Amino acid sequence: MVKAIRIHKTGGPEVLTWEDVDVPAPKQGEALVRHTAIGLNYIDTYQRSGLYPLPLPTSLGGEGAGVVEAVGPAVTEVAAGDRVAYGNAPPGAYAEKRVLPAHRLVKIPEGISDQQAASMMLKGLTTHYLIRKIFKVKAGDTILMHAAAGGVGLILCQWAKHLGATVIGTVGGDDKATLAKAHGCDHVINYRKENFTQRVKEITGGKGLPVVYDGVGKDTFEGSLDCLWPTGLMVSFGNASGAVPPVNILLLSQKGSLFLTRPTLATYVAKREDLVANAAELFDVVRKGAVKIEINQTHPLKDAAQAHRNLEGRKTTGSTVLLP
Repeated sequence: MVKAIRIHKTGGPEVLTWEDVDVPAPKQGEALVRHTAIGLNYIDTYQRSGLYPLPLPTSLGGEGAGVVEAVGPAVTEVAAGDRVAYGNAPPGAYAEKRVLPAHRLVKIPEGISDQQAASMMLKGLTTHYLIRKIFKVKAGDTILMHAAAGGVGLILCQWAKHLGATVIGTVGGDDKATLAKAHGCDHVINYRKENFTQRVKEITGGKGLPVVYDGVGKDTFEGSLDCLWPTGLMVSFGNASGAVPPVNILLLSQKGSLFLTRPTLATYVAKREDLVANAAELFDVVRKGAVKIEINQTHPLKDAAQAHRNLEGRKTTGSTVLLP
């Protein structure tokens, strides 16, 4: 038996329970991983609340790092003793140990700590597809990143700056503005004090932007569309403020033949070769120091409910790690 956080019904953080669970031996294609660090992500709160329904009862968490203790038959991707991490796996990371598909694991290279890996796999691989796949950010581009002081935000702003972009970031407080500025943002907009759409127009001389990255959702969606230049791309990849209401696609034509996408990480790492290649590029920019992984909060795994409260209350910056 091992300890794990599980839910038996959807709801607020109070539905998270600390329980004993059985961990089976790994079957064909599977690996048993003893966690050393577990990443906290907004998608965990969506699954807990029922916004993204899961069969119940269930554990949560799709991001973690640890050591392989055993592998099942026909596993070639990893071996017992390997340090490994994952950022796009079936829910179940909120546990001391778990069994999961071996093809979802990547080996952690030297120079990357377990806590770093656990806090950057989902957020870092999300950043990778946002700025290297959906819209290939290059020198001379000006981009907007909402929630610039959040987990994805701090990684994306640094990486985009490393690529030569001018980065505009929105934040919800002065402390977060300072943090975003120190991590690649050329212009920081405190949306509690300023209208971000108007400020973007001022910064760009009325030209607008080729792309907006929006993980906030309901509160920022329409204003983000107004930040784009004609044929610009709106990338809606999260719902921190709530789900975006249904969109009349005629609005996209009225605002300048805009493009809109709602991507998921799962699509961009569905093939193992893509997962391994994308993770290698992520590890490379971190080891070079171009992207620093900010782990600004840690909690014992058993205190996951408080970690959820802090995340949903926008009291966090950077990444949060749960420690078994």
